[in-house]
Amino acid sequence: MLSPKRTKYRKAHKGRIHGNAKGGTQLNFGAYGLKALTPARVTARQIEAARRAITRHIRRAGRVWIRVFPDVPVSSKPAEVRMGKGKGSPEFWVCRVKPGRIMFELDGVPRDLAKQAFTLASAKLPVDTRFIARVGGD
Repeated sequence: MLSPKRTKYRKAHKGRIHGNAKGGTQLNFGAYGLKALTPARVTARQIEAARRAITRHIRRAGRVWIRVFPDVPVSSKPAEVRMGKGKGSPEFWVCRVKPGRIMFELDGVPRDLAKQAFTLASAKLPVDTRFIARVGGD
């Protein structure tokens, strides 16, 4: 699973996901992409599950690029612990995904196979997504 090797701060505030994606909205590597339409926090486990769904469906043909990285730690306190006594320890990592962000890219496979692979992957993700293809070349 994806996680940072080291971070500047061990714990982060929850924050809110406002507005549209500032970058990462165009296809840069592959011919096909999976674009997020809604904001959400996507966990490292969800990214890995989607990646596995894509690679299994395309039978390891072609090439997959993951365009998101989980860099925000999410902390939680253990079950049945009283309030107070500080913030909990980091439990897992998430990526804040804004609308318009390309999450995965794919190349070297036919269009219909790519579309099916991304449909399977989108079932693993907490965001509404859209299949996009590079204009001109197919």
